[in-house]
Amino acid sequence: MDVRDEIRPLFPHSVQSLWKACEIRAFRRLSGPELRQREMRRCLKLHTAGRGEMITLRPGSQTWRLLHILVATTEYPARSLHLLGSGRYYEALIHRLETPQEFRSADGTVLGRFKVLNVSGRHEKRTIRLNKAALPLLTHLHPDALDYYMAASGGHRFSGNSDHILRNHRVAESLVLCMASGAMALPYQLPPLQKSIIQHTVPTSPSFYIAREVKKLEKTELSKTIFTRLTGALFSHGTCFAVYNTRDSVMKWSGMGEFKTANHLTEVARMNAGVDRVDRALLLGQGNNVALTTLLSSANSRRMDLRFDRIYPHIHFIPMDRQGVRQLRLLLQPDWQEQLLSALFPPELRLDTPGSIECDAKRGDILILSHLDGDLARLLRLKQALEHISAPVELLCFPWQTPFLREYLGNRVQLRELTIEVLEEALDLDPL
Repeated sequence: MDVRDEIRPLFPHSVQSLWKACEIRAFRRLSGPELRQREMRRCLKLHTAGRGEMITLRPGSQTWRLLHILVATTEYPARSLHLLGSGRYYEALIHRLETPQEFRSADGTVLGRFKVLNVSGRHEKRTIRLNKAALPLLTHLHPDALDYYMAASGGHRFSGNSDHILRNHRVAESLVLCMASGAMALPYQLPPLQKSIIQHTVPTSPSFYIAREVKKLEKTELSKTIFTRLTGALFSHGTCFAVYNTRDSVMKWSGMGEFKTANHLTEVARMNAGVDRVDRALLLGQGNNVALTTLLSSANSRRMDLRFDRIYPHIHFIPMDRQGVRQLRLLLQPDWQEQLLSALFPPELRLDTPGSIECDAKRGDILILSHLDGDLARLLRLKQALEHISAPVELLCFPWQTPFLREYLGNRVQLRELTIEVLEEALDLDPL
């Protein structure tokens, strides 16, 4: 059913009919009988159908999901509701949950009346948080949800510091994107990470651990990595991705903090997932212009040893939208690299030995690379290699990647577009 059909019943009257029903009489003194009649009428407020209906706290529902996200991250940016689903639907839901509502469990048990949400701040700092009155509801989400939330929020206390709020927002967006791609991401539903013995701790299915869980393992490591932009670690089928969220700005890879983060994360991955090296990262951003500016700024870096491709040889740029969710899902498949290459190229075009540049296939004299995984570090190496070769080069990409790739590579590389629907069908993935 169209989301608009779900929202439309909440507004049964047009603005004109509401105006007429309330009989607004401007600049006119009402008589005593008229005043008494007006007092009996409904006041000029938008009464929504369903406002008095009881909300069922059902697993998988939008309210259930929103509460879990706020428990895990303590707050969520109002500007990023589109990552949850329909922005219009969640705006209406959040507006409703700002006023006291009756709740019941999935089995029909009445839970009580609660004001669930508070919304505060302006512009990019506008943030959604749990209301203190809603804390008893958390025990109905998960046995450990309330304890985790109280520990993560410092006893339901929030900082007004702008940097602290924006960092929480980056972590929340990373968690939601990973969840939408099929990863487990709620901290209290995941086995805790440890650094005592080597054992396979993380689940066999894709799982995202927010930065707080990664950093708190040791106080000494915490002091080294607290100032980095790491938002979490994503484990998937023998691979560990360091996750960064740059939003709409260029990632600043300054100082030794990211090197220390990569080393710490490698140790955590070795102890908990049997991963010997963390050489891949996910860079989340709000548009491909962020990918372009990241590449251009890296080319002009004064410290080549601190450039992002020196820290992580593979950095996959993922746009923070529905296309990015589908793209990330490709990277969470078992043996995803081989699956992609097998779906894209017949065996006779695949290369058995490394060529003059880093490429995936060769057709005659044409060198072919795939950028479907959004690897910016590989793209940077390709542009450097183009200065030393004359062979024609083709690059496979998604349609939304074409504009920034054309601006970055110019006409030296032939771009070949492939829709993600075709690739998902080739990999036998259900549509999202």
